[in-house]
Amino acid sequence: MSDTPQTRCGFAAVIGSPNAGKSTLVNALVGEKVTIVTHKVQTTRFAVRGVALEGGSQIVLVDTPGVFAPKRRLDKSMVAAAWSGAEDADAIVHVIDAGARARLEHGGAKSGDKRMVQDDQRVIDGLNKSGRKAILALNKVDMIDRDYLLAMSQELYETGVYSDVFMISAKTGSGVKQLKTFLAGLMPEGVWHYPEDQVADLPSRILAAEITREKVYLRLHEELPYASMVETEVWKKLRDGSIRVEQSVIVERDTQKPIVLGKGGSAIKAIGEAARKEMEEVLGCKVHLFLNVKVDPKWMARRSHYKDVGLDFDV
Repeated sequence: MSDTPQTRCGFAAVIGSPNAGKSTLVNALVGEKVTIVTHKVQTTRFAVRGVALEGGSQIVLVDTPGVFAPKRRLDKSMVAAAWSGAEDADAIVHVIDAGARARLEHGGAKSGDKRMVQDDQRVIDGLNKSGRKAILALNKVDMIDRDYLLAMSQELYETGVYSDVFMISAKTGSGVKQLKTFLAGLMPEGVWHYPEDQVADLPSRILAAEITREKVYLRLHEELPYASMVETEVWKKLRDGSIRVEQSVIVERDTQKPIVLGKGGSAIKAIGEAARKEMEEVLGCKVHLFLNVKVDPKWMARRSHYKDVGLDFDV
């Protein structure tokens, strides 16, 4: 009999409504930032894979776009990507913002809380239809009465779509270790898909675009509409080991361009500095980042923008 420890490796899809905390949870499970996090809903537009290790298990976490009522082509492609990520996974984690539900019932509801609970029901209905069981992760439980949380979890459990329930705070890390250990035990036996030191599965030029898009949202989330994207147009390794990166921030209307640029170019400069600093930390080398702003009213209708990030244009 071999004394070699048995390894496990599998996929765990993290699904839920926009802004439920899916990306924050994935980053917490991995132990490093692998997917962007902002206050803007629908930040995650395509499935991002983060790699978490627990004992002999490698858990490939699929951070999916939020499930919501789609209206535009991009919306439909994002929701389809979310369900596609869950379809073939070995485990499904449904993240629900417990705070939104509590506020709706007890008062003090914030903008978007009602829509978030409605989107939770879309996920429940989708799980019911698929016949798949999910793990319920009640998130943002920090400031909620425990008795109410127990009642909430019982009510959700009785929908019949959950096998287990975890109460967590992805932001503080409370309950995350227990969820990670549980997921590790669900992974099938097999060799690891990724090297031990790899924490994400995302091409560097796309990762760089995601980093800049996060900085755009963090800087301008109250001013800039949802319809914007970042595209890496040049990615060139230089002789000294540094990387030259040229990117375009693409917006839909001429009136949006000055917002991204800012007075005297102040906004785009700040965005570029923040993005460059994080790229250097992630890539481990000096980065020469050049940003410009383009107006393209039809960017959401261009097939190439979908193909580059693995979204289905024809949904």
